[in-house]
Amino acid sequence: MTARFCLLCLVLAGLLSASAAPKPNIVFILADDLGSGDLSCYNKESKIPTRNMDRLAREGIRFTDMHSPSGVCTPTRYGLLTGRYAWRTPLKNGVLWGYSTSLIESNRLTLPKLLKKHDYATAGIGKWHLGFQDGDPTNRNVKVDYSKSLRPGPVTAGFDYFFGIPASLDMEPYLYVENDRAVEQPTKQVEASKPQRQGGNGFWRAGPIAPDFKHDEVLPTITRKAVDYLERRTKESPGKPFFLYFPLTAPHEPWQPTDEFRAKSRAGDYGDFVAQVDWTVGQVLETLDRLRLADNTLVIFTSDNGAHWTPADIEKFGHRANMHYRGQKSDIWEAGHRVPFIARWSRRIKPGTTSDQLGCLTDMMSTFAALLGEKLPADSGEDSFNLLPALLGEKSVGPMRDAIVNHSGNGVFAIRQRDWKFIVGLGSGGFTQPARVQPTSDGPKGQLYNLAEDISETNNLYLAKPDVVARLTVLLEKYRREGRSRGE
Repeated sequence: MTARFCLLCLVLAGLLSASAAPKPNIVFILADDLGSGDLSCYNKESKIPTRNMDRLAREGIRFTDMHSPSGVCTPTRYGLLTGRYAWRTPLKNGVLWGYSTSLIESNRLTLPKLLKKHDYATAGIGKWHLGFQDGDPTNRNVKVDYSKSLRPGPVTAGFDYFFGIPASLDMEPYLYVENDRAVEQPTKQVEASKPQRQGGNGFWRAGPIAPDFKHDEVLPTITRKAVDYLERRTKESPGKPFFLYFPLTAPHEPWQPTDEFRAKSRAGDYGDFVAQVDWTVGQVLETLDRLRLADNTLVIFTSDNGAHWTPADIEKFGHRANMHYRGQKSDIWEAGHRVPFIARWSRRIKPGTTSDQLGCLTDMMSTFAALLGEKLPADSGEDSFNLLPALLGEKSVGPMRDAIVNHSGNGVFAIRQRDWKFIVGLGSGGFTQPARVQPTSDGPKGQLYNLAEDISETNNLYLAKPDVVARLTVLLEKYRREGRSRGE
């Protein structure tokens, strides 16, 4: 009896200890226009040094079939923070601009709101690109007034603290925002700059700029702000869990690496800028180590879409930023939305592992909810599935999501179910020309690929497999009609 009683005590003690385990801190790093093939841990022939990203992969899990919901910036950010496809909003496709009004609905559950319910401190540092203030985000005649409070915005979306830029680094106005105010008004004007492909120093549009704003200082500035935030959290509220959403401004154009990163790669200015992104990741990892936060911090690193890397770039540098996937950023083909995804949490994730689980960045809502033991309400995370078992390396029965819907920069839909991918229409749907192709009377009306046999999407089986086309068409229409893909 005594031995059994002692054994029972040990079991109960273990259960109590597990239930009382501290909530993990979460650092979510979202690169901007980074391709899977840029990372050596995905592409051994990469011409860019990525030792910090590779370190994350060695110390955590690397997903090989993760996707952004869209091939461009804004829709992915909306989907990530809400667990809902952005094509369900008035925006439908494309991106917001620097003067666009807020896209996230005021009553919508977001990742930071979810985490705040569980006593997390929340911060967003970097590129916002989801609009400020009330208005129609699809109407470019309705413009943000940066002299006023920028609400709605990050602070109404659930972030206790925000510091960053309004949109992409090539979109005016060029200024910093802290919480709900512009740090400095854009009282000057800057002329447009040409991309390196045209002999320039990096592309941005002409427009208003704050007097102290310099494009090449943005990535170092937000990196320093992220490090400062981690240090401040440790000093002010030790033990309180935090969520740091760190959407980078790079390697999106303008490609402007600072001098210390020049010639660090063999892929031109773009490759050097990716090397600087890797440095930024290293700064975060080193800070977590120094503050002794690494053991109980879930670090996730990914990208908002594929790289803007053209066939001419591949030919010039011999570097495949999007690996063997077809197309580039904005396209409906795999290169447009298949992204790197690495997660490290030394207490729970086995190092040096990989997962081929199909996933989408919209899945973070359900995954974080499962991590916290919360069930999402039916009107939240409508397109979000729980990937926690895959993240933790647990064995599961079958795929964790039945299908995934992707959307190109020019409004072309695709639906993926297991090995089959159906694209509604012909052409890339994005930056690769032709974006759209008119079908012939006796030719295919869309594209169907078996990715298990044809990952580079070269053999269109639309006419050969009408039953698969019909099934996926019905499923896509169901998801669109019902306003959700996740079961209630």
